[in-house]
Amino acid sequence: MTALVEARGVTKHFPLRRGKTIHAVDDVSLAIAPREIVGLVGESGSGKSTFGRTLVGLHDKTAGEVFLEGQRLPRRYTTADFRRYARRMQMIFQDPYSSLNPRMTVGEIVGEGLRLGDSRAPSNTRERVGRWLERVGLGRAFASRYPHELSGGQRQRVGIARALILEPTFVVCDEPISALDVSVQAQIVRLLEELKRSLGLTLLFIAHDLSMVRYVSDRMAVMYLGSLVEVGPADDVSFRPLHPYTRMLAASNPEPDPRSERERRTIPIVGEIPSPVNVGAGCRFASRCPEVMDVCRSTTPLLQAVAGEPASRQVACHLYEPEPAAT
Repeated sequence: MTALVEARGVTKHFPLRRGKTIHAVDDVSLAIAPREIVGLVGESGSGKSTFGRTLVGLHDKTAGEVFLEGQRLPRRYTTADFRRYARRMQMIFQDPYSSLNPRMTVGEIVGEGLRLGDSRAPSNTRERVGRWLERVGLGRAFASRYPHELSGGQRQRVGIARALILEPTFVVCDEPISALDVSVQAQIVRLLEELKRSLGLTLLFIAHDLSMVRYVSDRMAVMYLGSLVEVGPADDVSFRPLHPYTRMLAASNPEPDPRSERERRTIPIVGEIPSPVNVGAGCRFASRCPEVMDVCRSTTPLLQAVAGEPASRQVACHLYEPEPAAT
């Protein structure tokens, strides 16, 4: 199946002084099929949000290319590019408060995309805003309120309505539930699933909660220090993780059953994620990996298929590299 969105070698570096560079995202390739939900997981600081922002053009690409329905997107977006692609690509931001303009009413926030996309401003903007506020679980009366008058869950619903009122085909959900209470998280996830089915959306769902990502995603990609270390069907990655880092992430998730939680053996991830400044050669997880080998410290592993696994299952780890052919 042809990918709706495809990243090829996407790289995003932030230059610092004295020749130093932050390697936020390094050579990431990922294809997302139409109507597919791909979950992107990893610790804070692993580059997930930067990758999502780079996909939709909020960050200029240092290297690599992004394709939307086979069309190469610009490396650096202009104002005209943002207006052109806003109806096809949108983003739901992590913080449901700072991403909303406190000086604008909810109605103005949700309808802003319609006004920016058409200088003539559709005559039915108010009606469309009202319908979308109802669709995301709010009411038309919310249109006259300001962000500070809303709860965190209500603000996130406003952010969802703002992104989807343009009816895009691809949406990056940047940790849309991390700042919300558990009960509100479930409501937002169910809302996104319903909108995905009814609108035929394709989603990149970014989060650090492996169990939640498995629940909402068709496939899962694991990122560590700006690089992908494992990609595959969500259930396989969650229940049969191959990369040592993924195994540790899965083991760190609490069990819902208190008895199982007390009895299970956890695998702590020792140490902090290394600095992304001037990253050297070798596996980026080598300094924290319990199965590290000499080759891990000198040679960067490639993300590739694993013998005996479906072609959709890929891992970047020297433990799974094929044996050299006998001479």
